[in-house]
Parts: sequence; C-alpha cells; structure tokens
Amino acid sequence: FRPDDQDLLKRLCSSIRIMSAKTERTFIAVKPDGVQRGLMGEIIKRFEQKGFRLVAMKFLQASEDLLKQHYIDLKDRPFYPGLVKYMSSGPVLAMVWEGLNVVKTGRVMLGETNPADSKPGTIRGDFCIEVGRNIIHGSDSVDSANTEISLWFKPEELVSFKSCAQQWIYE
Repeated sequence: FRPDDQDLLKRLCSSIRIMSAKTERTFIAVKPDGVQRGLMGEIIKRFEQKGFRLVAMKFLQASEDLLKQHYIDLKDRPFYPGLVKYMSSGPVLAMVWEGLNVVKTGRVMLGETNPADSKPGTIRGDFCIEVGRNIIHGSDSVDSANTEISLWFKPEELVSFKSCAQQWIYE
C-alpha cells in the first residue's frame, strides 16, 4: 500500500466499524427539581450538542404506580418511599435519546449520583448540591434503558429518523 491508500483504508475501516456498531437508546428524565429550576432546555441542549438524537419526549406528572415500577430495584432501600413521593411531587420530562454509546456517555454527562462527587462540566456538577435533589435520571445500562423506555413510552411514541447532521457527527 502507498501512504495515501493506508489513510483511505483506515478511514473506511473506521466508518464500517461505526456503521456496524449498534446504535443504542437511553432513557433520561429531568426530575421535578430540574423542571422547577428551568433546566430542561439546558439539558436537552447538552445532549443535542453532543450529537445525540432525541427520539421521544413527554412532559408529565408521573403516577406513584409508574414510579414504583421504575424504581422497583430500590424498593428495599430506606430512601425508597421518599424518592417515590418526591418524584411524584411535580412534573418530569421523560426522554429517549439515541446514538453511539449513548448510555455510557449519557452517564458521564450527568455526573455522579451524588453531586458532591460530580466534576464541573457535568450536569450534576454544574447544577446540583444535594443527592436528594440531583435533577436528572439516566439509565445505567442498555438493559435498564430498554426496560425504562418500555415502561415510560409505547413503541409508536418512539420516532426513528436520520438526522441530516449525522454525517457531520460520525465518520
């Protein structure tokens, strides 16, 4: 191979790898404190600017039944009743985002669950002080994302589309 051919080959392999990688989805919810503080737009902006695609969104007052299902894995924890009560105390913004490694990258963008451990530049690092008011939820795995998405959204509420910006985000 000539040097030019190797560069072309490297770019083609990179494109094939990215195109063959399964695009994943994650569930992100702005909690009542984030809604009340007017942070929904900033959070959406950060995910869009990163290059992720919003495929579903709804603004709702979540029922206690929905929240109990959502947080079922925490039901034996002492903070569970307070968490369900808090999450049902005001509206939430439920969203589904799509993109390459969106679950892992989304968690990095959110910051640590405890805002005191979150770095500046993360959503919680920039906007939160206490763990009980950490403004946002994000799926912690692809499996939990799929479960949470199916809990909060019907299949027909998910809109798949190809963004014209995709060619400027992925090689």
